[in-house]
Amino acid sequence: MNDRTQLIQEIHQLLINEGFETSHVYEHSCFDMVARKKALLLMLKVLINVESVNESHVEEIRELSNAFLASPLIVGLKSKNNILEEDVVYERHGIPTISVETLKNMIVYDEYPEILADRGGYYVQINGNILKEYRKEYSLSLKDLADLAHVSRATMYKYENGKVRANTETAMALENILNTKITLDIDLFKPYKQPEDTKLKADAFNSDNPTNDLAKLGFGIVSTEKSPFDALAKLNEPKVNPNNPLLANLVNFNSNYSLIADWENNRNSKTLKKMAITLKDLSLITLSDSFFIVNNEKIGDSLDGIPVVKSWEMKEVGDSAEFIKIVKERRDN
Repeated sequence: MNDRTQLIQEIHQLLINEGFETSHVYEHSCFDMVARKKALLLMLKVLINVESVNESHVEEIRELSNAFLASPLIVGLKSKNNILEEDVVYERHGIPTISVETLKNMIVYDEYPEILADRGGYYVQINGNILKEYRKEYSLSLKDLADLAHVSRATMYKYENGKVRANTETAMALENILNTKITLDIDLFKPYKQPEDTKLKADAFNSDNPTNDLAKLGFGIVSTEKSPFDALAKLNEPKVNPNNPLLANLVNFNSNYSLIADWENNRNSKTLKKMAITLKDLSLITLSDSFFIVNNEKIGDSLDGIPVVKSWEMKEVGDSAEFIKIVKERRDN
């Protein structure tokens, strides 16, 4: 198969068949689709050759996955001239990269890969507790087992304490010696977390940019260039007027609350209506609210079901609770 569109559709159908709610396909976005099944949210980029991935696209996928608590995956067929191996996890620019068959095994059969391809070869993570338990059961010292596996005592100690990965040959040798499975599955479905434990940045925005008003209300912002929306806003520190406790009780603040946003930005009504379809689609799958910020007085409080907030209203909103109340009321109406 060498048609990316066909490959995307195949994966899209696979997800639907396995009970996922899926977004539309966005082939010209940094991600091709998002899909949800219960608490699991996947953000997928599908490529024929994974080396063709755009680093700026990947950076945006990482930021959005971090904000949405999504699991990002690059799914492809080959790397350069080599076919991606089944049940092996590769990595491109910090995102797990797998073959289509590996994705199928996880989704259909609940079978997760154990092997990570890295510089110098293939590696696995050892379950140190199991290794230690079976070593003692066989009355072997660290040095005894290390000698049998042809590694140093120090390396065996690191295996037992989860400090280093083992190459696949050593792991197989240990499993043969102890007659048990000691390797750990790689959890590709855990929510992505940025390496640096920082909040979304909410500063350094131009005063004319709508994100500046959101930042003042306590939202962290991911401004996007390669996504089907203009920005993702997520609460960093909810700012509620202490003199207005009613508003504070109207919103159940939590770290997962996010908003997908589009601006008018000199776009005509036809374009905005197309964007509303996208906002509805992605809001449904990501469990986020969405809204427009517009300057046009003629546009009402909603546009094809998407709440509309006027730019001058943004500057009059007192706190984040009041803003979310506006969005939710206009959504429900």
